Amino acid sequence: MPEKSFSSSRAEDKKRRGSVEQSAEPRFLVIGQILKPHGVRGEVRVNPQTSQPERFDWLEIVYLGETNPQPVEVESVRFHKNLILLKLVGYDSRDAVESLRGQWLQVAEEDALPLEEGEYYLYQLLNLEVYTEDGARLGVLVDVIETGANNVFVVRGSGDDLLLPDTDEVIRDIDFENGRITAHLLPGL
Repeated sequence: MPEKSFSSSRAEDKKRRGSVEQSAEPRFLVIGQILKPHGVRGEVRVNPQTSQPERFDWLEIVYLGETNPQPVEVESVRFHKNLILLKLVGYDSRDAVESLRGQWLQVAEEDALPLEEGEYYLYQLLNLEVYTEDGARLGVLVDVIETGANNVFVVRGSGDDLLLPDTDEVIRDIDFENGRITAHLLPGL
């Protein structure tokens, strides 16, 4: 499981965050969320959103915020239970970090962990054309809903939106080169 930001392999859960528009601006991937201050010296508790929390150890810069993320230097990192205790440069007291509650921590896409074979970022699925195995056009993938079990692809066609579970049984092929997803419609879909 690489970082989150509308990122994933088909079986993994990820979220869309940061700059995902088609533009010259960098894209950002979520690696954690600040939960609350820890102690009185400016540390924060971070819920990691990456399969490799140890990546925080070599992190020098993190981008703070969901929209218009701002770069902040990382001063120190400690691990505590399943959380990260993070100290950011310029935030030296509990009061200074209190306003950071709930903020997303992101990295630029080019600094993300490399993807494994068959993995992709969920934002890459947006606007792909969706067809049945028989070649009938179902519509365009417009959103991905993240659930505990698997992601659900929202396909907008000529009628109501179609919800397709992202399972091997339903999603047969994702062809980024041709901008196409092939789906097998189960009875009831």
